[in-house]
Amino acid sequence: QLQLVESGGGLVQPGGSLRLSCAASGFTLDYYAIGWFRQAPGKEREGVSCISSSGGSTNYADSVKGRFTISRDNAKNTVYLQMNSLKPEDTAVYYCAAARVWDTIVVVTTPTRYDYWGQGTQVTVSS
Repeated sequence: QLQLVESGGGLVQPGGSLRLSCAASGFTLDYYAIGWFRQAPGKEREGVSCISSSGGSTNYADSVKGRFTISRDNAKNTVYLQMNSLKPEDTAVYYCAAARVWDTIVVVTTPTRYDYWGQGTQVTVSS
């Protein structure tokens, strides 16, 4: 069974940090670009960050630039999202997604381009 599983969410105070993980099972992430998306209650889903299959290219939403870092460890079949200096407006369910690519440096920013999605992990930033 092909699936992505997110973990690492939780409750954190403003200014705190969390590291989200996205682990794949049933397939290798070597040939997939990965994206992190989030959706807050009553809001549309938005792209947070994405990374190429090689890890050599990354992209960030303006709202998280300088605070979030995306990385991947293909040997562990896992992608990470390090989130620092968290703000209440970062509160959302975070999803990872995988898009099959044939170019190792391309990042995928279009949600409809993604082939697999995880179930999401809740991140709550509150004092």
